[in-house]
Amino acid sequence: MKKIRIFLILLLMPLMAIADKVMEQKLAALSNVVEAKEVADEAGFDSRYILKVKQPLSHKDPSKGYFNQRVIVMHRGMDRPTLVITEGYGAGYAAGPRYNNELSTYFNTNIVFVEHRFFQESKPEPCDWQYLRDEDAMADLHEVVTALKTLYPGKWISTGISKGGETCMEYRSYYPEDVDVSVPYVGPVCYGVIDGRHEPFLRKVGTAADRKSIENFQLAVLKKKAEFMPRFKQLCDEKNLKFYIPLEDVYDYCVLEYSFSIWQWGTPTSRIPEATAPDDVLFNHLIKIVGPDYFATTGNTEFFAQAYRELGYYGYDIKPFKKYLSIKSAKHYLRDVMLPPELRNVKFDKTVSKHITQYLKKNDPQMICIYGEIDPWTAAGVTWLQKYPKNNLKVYVKPRGSHSTRINNMPPEQRDEILSTLSRWLGEPVNKQP
Repeated sequence: MKKIRIFLILLLMPLMAIADKVMEQKLAALSNVVEAKEVADEAGFDSRYILKVKQPLSHKDPSKGYFNQRVIVMHRGMDRPTLVITEGYGAGYAAGPRYNNELSTYFNTNIVFVEHRFFQESKPEPCDWQYLRDEDAMADLHEVVTALKTLYPGKWISTGISKGGETCMEYRSYYPEDVDVSVPYVGPVCYGVIDGRHEPFLRKVGTAADRKSIENFQLAVLKKKAEFMPRFKQLCDEKNLKFYIPLEDVYDYCVLEYSFSIWQWGTPTSRIPEATAPDDVLFNHLIKIVGPDYFATTGNTEFFAQAYRELGYYGYDIKPFKKYLSIKSAKHYLRDVMLPPELRNVKFDKTVSKHITQYLKKNDPQMICIYGEIDPWTAAGVTWLQKYPKNNLKVYVKPRGSHSTRINNMPPEQRDEILSTLSRWLGEPVNKQP
């Protein structure tokens, strides 16, 4: 029997290779696809491909030029539902052979992973920042999905995490008929360069003891700033980090960022060292939670350019720490700390937040929005929709959930309700999560 199985596998292998080559040719023949290349898969898909899709810098005026956008296609079958990942960043982490998504696993879908314009391999040359606009990014998604629907005619789901979650909501608001179902995770919708809701959130989240533990640590490392600066400088030098602001100010911002970061990723406050802990323990804990890399000139300029122009961000409450800070104000930190001078002279455009908000208020799409209770980004989430019950549009908040909240780590009752709803919308049974 074993010999028969081996014989059948050997017999089928050439046929499978032929089928993969046919699929590659079909992808290469799609509108605006300039390259389709099969790559290895180790996640259980039938095959996997990386595409280069020709996109105009300006969809309203293609004469401005073009760039190639990276799209990864994970194929299970043309009769299967298709999940489009509305990635807000680069696709590098999904380009390897093992990438998968929990929704794809639950419902046995194909995946179309779209790298955001101006990130990683989807960056135009030369890089003209005026074309990093969200309306064009949504048109990019529309072009990709429209082309691939000729191969995948079944149900389509859009999903994304964090900035990708906001992109998921925005994409649905611009092209509501492109997909049947949307599942944005932990997606903020900010209303200004500094939104203003995150700081009050941090003053109330968790318990009073949690918040006091965090503030005590921040004060402890600020009081030791003079002692810690030599090792902080050495760390930055070893990493060859450069900054737009003095190094003493960078240290301040690391401390200010600490409270946001520790709640964002759900680090237990029991792990916070006491103020009397040895210097090595205090310093290493700070750097583990907030490293200076975050504020370096080699950081995520693409993201911060979008945040400053269209997506918004959060601010810092410096009042409890003002006595020990080098900085006098954190009001314009996104501009002064995160952006090169040439990107600072723009005015914030509220179009994105208004477009998403108005669409969600007036419509009832099949959409499930997922948030974590202690995640500071939830302060700018669309949790306000819970006050306006709708038949389809639902918001779930995981108790004590962080920015890592996903369907598979939600309480069983919430998880089962979400999966049952998605199963009904897609007409597909739920597979067990491995």
